[in-house]
Amino acid sequence: MIKNIALGAFLLISSFVFAQNSAMSSAEAKAFVTKVSSETKEIKTLQADFTQTKKLDFLDKSIVTYGKMSLKSPNSLSWKYTKPYQYSIVFKDNKIYINDQGKKSSVDAKSKTFEKINKLIVRSSNGHMFNDPEFVVRYSKNSNYNIATFLPKSSQLLKYIKQIELQFSKNESTVSQVNMTEASGDTTNIVFKNTKINAPISASEFSL
Repeated sequence: MIKNIALGAFLLISSFVFAQNSAMSSAEAKAFVTKVSSETKEIKTLQADFTQTKKLDFLDKSIVTYGKMSLKSPNSLSWKYTKPYQYSIVFKDNKIYINDQGKKSSVDAKSKTFEKINKLIVRSSNGHMFNDPEFVVRYSKNSNYNIATFLPKSSQLLKYIKQIELQFSKNESTVSQVNMTEASGDTTNIVFKNTKINAPISASEFSL
């Protein structure tokens, strides 16, 4: 249950883009990685509003939720859902802290799948995710986005995730959308907006 919640929280995450994707050339992929890595290496904090759309195989209607994501280098990440319910997940110091409408709990995340997912999300703000040894990365593009698709290598991660797709708006170096396909076939899409970089973040954002 907690695994499904955490995966959904992260991956959270769209209006799927129906534009035709084409593979980047090796030169284009290298230029894209270099640009993102260079422009994001100075990011210390990042905040954004998000809309999450999750489609489950056994439901006809998608589940849409809204909230705010806060990230602080090196390893603090907070997802706070505000509509249609209040729910918070904080990843900090190798632990996952959950507040489900006042009911609080924590889980040790060390050496678990959660830690790998957490690192990928954090690294998406500083360009380090492209050389994560847990994933094979494929690069593509369409008229609106540059796209990095992460395919898990480990059998442990493949039990939960088929792929994670990070979309970057043209001329932008931070993630605009995250699309995840779980091993079950369920999908989660997150669209970010109102992104703020290096703005002060209160410590209360990472506490429950």
